Amino acid sequence: AEMATARLSGTENRLVSLPLSRIRVIMKSSPEVSSINQDALFLTAKATELFVQYLATYSYKHGRGKEKNALTYTDLSHTAEECETFQFLADILPKKILASKYLKMLEKEKRDGEVREDDDEAEEEEDEDKA
Repeated sequence: AEMATARLSGTENRLVSLPLSRIRVIMKSSPEVSSINQDALFLTAKATELFVQYLATYSYKHGRGKEKNALTYTDLSHTAEECETFQFLADILPKKILASKYLKMLEKEKRDGEVREDDDEAEEEEDEDKA
């Protein structure tokens, strides 16, 4: 009954910081969702808000940004990489690296891949010689 009162009186805006209309759009973007109950929308918004707050607090407490009294992207990406709870965010919050370093990594992966293929062929040839 309390939620219904909040919904009717318009005080839900004070209970959540995130824009409910945006959250509704995101929820409706899923093909499985046909309609969204107002209470489900509110609870999704509140849960999202609490999750973001937890991520930010954890990242700040365990990050290097607290030295500057700030939360940085690096703090968030470090949390996504190191904390098991947040590892599902690692693709969304990758560690920042220089483009030149990334290109070198790609080149090395390509070279290593070619070396591995050559090694496999060499092993196959040795096996054939033994047979």
